[in-house]
Amino acid sequence: MSEFFLLLMAGLLSGLVNTVAGGGSFITFPALLAVGVPPVVANATNTFASFAGYVSGAAGFRQALWAHRGRLFGVIALSLVGGGLGAWLLLNTRETTFQRAVPWLLLLATLLLLWGETIQRVLHAWRARNPHRSRTVVVLLATLLLATCIYGGFFNAGLGIILLGYLTLAGYRDIHLMNGIKLLVSAMVAVVAIVMFGAGDIIAWYQGSVVMAGTVVGGYAAARAVRVVSQTWLRRFIVGVALGMTGYFFINAYAVV
Repeated sequence: MSEFFLLLMAGLLSGLVNTVAGGGSFITFPALLAVGVPPVVANATNTFASFAGYVSGAAGFRQALWAHRGRLFGVIALSLVGGGLGAWLLLNTRETTFQRAVPWLLLLATLLLLWGETIQRVLHAWRARNPHRSRTVVVLLATLLLATCIYGGFFNAGLGIILLGYLTLAGYRDIHLMNGIKLLVSAMVAVVAIVMFGAGDIIAWYQGSVVMAGTVVGGYAAARAVRVVSQTWLRRFIVGVALGMTGYFFINAYAVV
């Protein structure tokens, strides 16, 4: 019962912070580890637990997505390929190697959480000065999206922040469309990864289902309470959690006994 309660509460809080500020994986990933799920399995399970939120979120932006459906086919194709490659990398990574990589991945996600908005402003200014796309730029953008999706298939935390930066660099300006594409790409990356993780038997289905239920309820509650929840204080809270978790995993992975 205590395991169920911990995972449910982690899912509820993750759904809340993902809706209002972002960074819910800093809560659910450690919670899965805390109940005894091995790191690689916890990472795969976290991707599974996040999937419902991605799909429901993308559905909320369906009108913006449908209006720009012509340019989404390539994005979806790259998302599926990249997610598959990232999942394959995780399946072929030894547990000990992944344990040592986790703090670095969390550090990257934490830095993106801290500086994501600044990076987006810099990219926005750069795009304003360079509005024209050459064929080289198109290829580079496609390669960058593929690399981002590989990261998402391998390690889910921070994917949404990276995608918003990519979309800014790609020249998108409509925040509703950007959020819709971000969630659509995240869902495509997750679905192919979940299929591969399931086939590889590295998803803790029970624990993931409990977390998923919590994220759905938490996300819905946050959508209704967003006007009374301070984004600033919630972001500070999740940054504090992210820094604490990153430090803990660095000590756990590299401390000399």
